[in-house]
Amino acid sequence: MIAQTPPMGWNSWDCYGAAVTEEQVLRNARYMAEHLKPFSWEYVVVDIQWSSPTAVNHEYQPFSTLNTDAFGRLIPAENRFPSAAGGKGFRPLADQLHAMGLKFGIHIMRGLPREAAHRHLPIEGSAFGCHQAANPHSVCAWNPDMYGLRCEEPAAQDYYDSIFRLYAQWGVDFVKCDDIAREYPHCRKEIEVISQACRKSGRDMVLSLSPGPAPLEQAEHLKAWANMWRITDDFWDEWRLLKGMFERAEKWCVHAAPGHWPDADMLPLGALRQCEDPDSWTRFTPAELRTMMTLWCVMRSPLMIGGEMTKNDAFTLDLLTKAEVLAMEKESWSAHPLKTTEEESVWLAPRKDGQGCYVALFNLSEAERTVSVPAEALERETIGAARELWSGRTVEGTQSLSAALPPHDAAVFLIS
Repeated sequence: MIAQTPPMGWNSWDCYGAAVTEEQVLRNARYMAEHLKPFSWEYVVVDIQWSSPTAVNHEYQPFSTLNTDAFGRLIPAENRFPSAAGGKGFRPLADQLHAMGLKFGIHIMRGLPREAAHRHLPIEGSAFGCHQAANPHSVCAWNPDMYGLRCEEPAAQDYYDSIFRLYAQWGVDFVKCDDIAREYPHCRKEIEVISQACRKSGRDMVLSLSPGPAPLEQAEHLKAWANMWRITDDFWDEWRLLKGMFERAEKWCVHAAPGHWPDADMLPLGALRQCEDPDSWTRFTPAELRTMMTLWCVMRSPLMIGGEMTKNDAFTLDLLTKAEVLAMEKESWSAHPLKTTEEESVWLAPRKDGQGCYVALFNLSEAERTVSVPAEALERETIGAARELWSGRTVEGTQSLSAALPPHDAAVFLIS
């Protein structure tokens, strides 16, 4: 089964927006292979508008000319991805990543390019044309590059089949499909058509749906048709967004399981917004970054690094390589909050092997605060032996587990 554990990797959006280049992708891939791969980081994902020759920052360019092949399928802009020249597409880039022991991913918008429909381009391997699949009344509100598809028509399935066949030929391992996760009910059938195309492509690919928030009432449909889906709109380095994630995590945590993962979005840490300012750095404090990493790991969200990794400082690298914290992604299950208030939150996650549990304590307030959980709330007479995974400190034989935390900080204990 695909995505037995939450996918972990890097995505180009937070640092390079729509303008990432092949050189930047390879630079980050080499860093991941050298520093992060031993800790299960493996996906390198090229985000939006990789087919646009003129993208320069985080801004979309409405109605810009996108590179397509003769069948209306987007292909990489060669001025940004030189190895794609001669019709090779992303295969040479994927091959380089695979040689590093990594996996390669791309972003797509749902639907097909407007120009492909206007020019009546044929669909590869089909008797239908792109204009017969396109639905001009289904257009993304924030990026008008594409027409959605008439998913009740066989032409739509043929078009999606054709692009996923191409992605399989390129060696793609991860597809982030945008303008779809929150677009129920009118995109419900489109999700199914995309998923079917992905699964019959001949190659295992993680299917990720964006943006959020996906509707909670559609959880079973999402679990049946996707490997991960966004539970929030774009998440950035603002405390109000991080604090708000606790409510979303509480609602969605029960749906995290092998093959399908609620996605709290990317990790905006390190060097962000590099197109606008090469010196730009995350606005999160170290305490807030610990809180973010602890919450994402305990709820078992996918982890996608957003920063330019080659600029990581020692603190950021330590966050991303704290093996015992990252282990929650693979070794825990059934995570849930024991309590959440305006000031604090306490989460519990048993280990799959039955050898203890993880307990995460969060200070959500604006002042230093001691966050505690009594032993009886953990169904124990005493805490026994416990180790805090960020600091390494140990406690034993107490009647409660507690941590004195600065504002917005977190601690996570492994109790044996």
